[in-house]
Amino acid sequence: MSQGDGAGSLLHVSIPVQKHAGDRSDPYPHPLDTEAKMETIPSTGRSVRVLAASVLVAVVAAGCGEGTPGERSLRGMPAFCQEVLPRVDAFLSTFERPEGERYGGTVVVGAIGEIADGMNALVSSDYTASQHQTFMHLMTLLQVDEALEPTPYLARTWEVADDLSHVTFELRDDVFWHDGEPTTAHDVAFTYLRATDPETAFPNQAFWDHYVKGPEGIEVLDDHTIRIHIARPHAEVLDPWRATGIMPRHLLEDVPPAQLRQHPFGTRCPVGNGPFAFHQHRSDESWTFVRNPAFPEALGGPPYLERYVYRIIPEQTTLLTELLTEAIDVYIAPPADQAPQIEAAAQAELIAFEFRNYVFVGWNHRRPQLADARVRRAITMATNRRQVVDALLRGYGDIANAGVPPFHWAFHEGIRDELAFDSDEARRLLDEAGWREPSPGAVRVNDAGERLEIAIKYNTGNQQRQDIAEIMQAQLREVGIAVRPQVVEWATLLNQINTPDVRDFDGVVIGWVTEMKVDDHDLFHSSKVDQPYGWTGMQDERVDALLDTLQLVVDRDEAVPLWREYQELLVELQPYTYLFFPERLAGVGRRMRGVEMDVRGEWVHVTRWWIPEDMRRGRGR
Repeated sequence: MSQGDGAGSLLHVSIPVQKHAGDRSDPYPHPLDTEAKMETIPSTGRSVRVLAASVLVAVVAAGCGEGTPGERSLRGMPAFCQEVLPRVDAFLSTFERPEGERYGGTVVVGAIGEIADGMNALVSSDYTASQHQTFMHLMTLLQVDEALEPTPYLARTWEVADDLSHVTFELRDDVFWHDGEPTTAHDVAFTYLRATDPETAFPNQAFWDHYVKGPEGIEVLDDHTIRIHIARPHAEVLDPWRATGIMPRHLLEDVPPAQLRQHPFGTRCPVGNGPFAFHQHRSDESWTFVRNPAFPEALGGPPYLERYVYRIIPEQTTLLTELLTEAIDVYIAPPADQAPQIEAAAQAELIAFEFRNYVFVGWNHRRPQLADARVRRAITMATNRRQVVDALLRGYGDIANAGVPPFHWAFHEGIRDELAFDSDEARRLLDEAGWREPSPGAVRVNDAGERLEIAIKYNTGNQQRQDIAEIMQAQLREVGIAVRPQVVEWATLLNQINTPDVRDFDGVVIGWVTEMKVDDHDLFHSSKVDQPYGWTGMQDERVDALLDTLQLVVDRDEAVPLWREYQELLVELQPYTYLFFPERLAGVGRRMRGVEMDVRGEWVHVTRWWIPEDMRRGRGR
């Protein structure tokens, strides 16, 4: 899902600001010249031969060995892909492979789910997609360091106005799209206009609630300087620009916003500007990316790895076997019950780190049997969450009662013990809500004779979520609630819960990754019930008022009481049954070096992953 929490005011940036007069013209980025020419790529100092943009054949990437992607097949590809992919191959092939002992090799990463919606940052709502966009394929204006403070990325510098009326970004001038076009302020403007256009259905619309939306909200001061206007001052003015990948205007500006989700750019032929370029996607099987040799030296230069492969293996037992037999190098998010086997293996090590996600059962309040908050509280109290945490997490996590992570400054310690397991109180709440047991052990019914039955959905291949649904089925049966677990393929499940006119679920076991700031606007505000993340359909005036206020209070001492009230309201209303905050786990194979992960995500240091030459695939193995 999409996802953040902010620790610290982002209003003061200790980075020198260069102001540009520039001209205010709006030249479109020009396609590559039709004749080959010699150019020097800024920041690299390397002279390369830029090939004609009209090249219509695939180009074999320079070099040889394990990481060489080989010729790209265009057979059966959409016309858009047949036009843009040869340009990518042509541009990348003009660079020599970087030299050094760490450069080269292929890493294979395994996980249970497809990268839903691919590399289209304007429509994707999947956490894994966001990670690949943010750290691999696309670039955001800024990133955050280990202390969660903003650092430059695509933007060299920025300046927030003293009156908080606008923020001005100066962009780097040495970043190129993978097809050779320069990345400019016009791409940032295009991304902002599409993200704030309702027709696009950008999933995290709350990102922009405090900005001036539409054309009035942006000024392109020159090709590398852009100003974004702020409608209401708020505490986390920069965070959306850490989480939103900038998209290429020259490729997508003619696509109607409502058609962006279906466009082949997302999953067939994405073109980014980040450290890894797209090479191939086999639906429900794998994604392959290759090193971007033009990535600026000032940002670390090209990645060490020559090739990165993401494999979809929708069964966690198989994933573990693949890790221990060294068929994959990194296993993303193994369940805690596999941790002892990974720790004991000579072929791998276990990484555990504090994270910003929680697992919950989201309830569709539009369903009559779930419309009453007393029923939802009863469900939570009839679920032995401590037992669930002990059985499934094995010490790698703790019970949750709201969506503010324990490491966040606004976390409410006072609600830790709320809604503890109490089946007697659960029965009382169900009686009070009008659901009675016709006989001991029977399914409860209301005055209309309707049974208290709930279907709980979870995604294919996630054993932990299956276990949760089945545990709740057994425990809720004890208080007269019939639960029916239902397994659904991941992309299909996202469609069922995210599509406003579908909402085909009673309950869903799912995880949510907050952004570096916590803002539940898209989840619980009444104005968002018909937006992708308005799963619950909850409408509460006090919740709305708090959500409208929390992001505006810059002083933390003033904000803390409001955050506490908000979390107490979530306990009372129970839009979700919050289950737990898990630590994030990963299994890392013995070949890998430089693999570090933290609260920002698994892929935060992917450009520095490397494999010793004598341990690369096909080399002495």
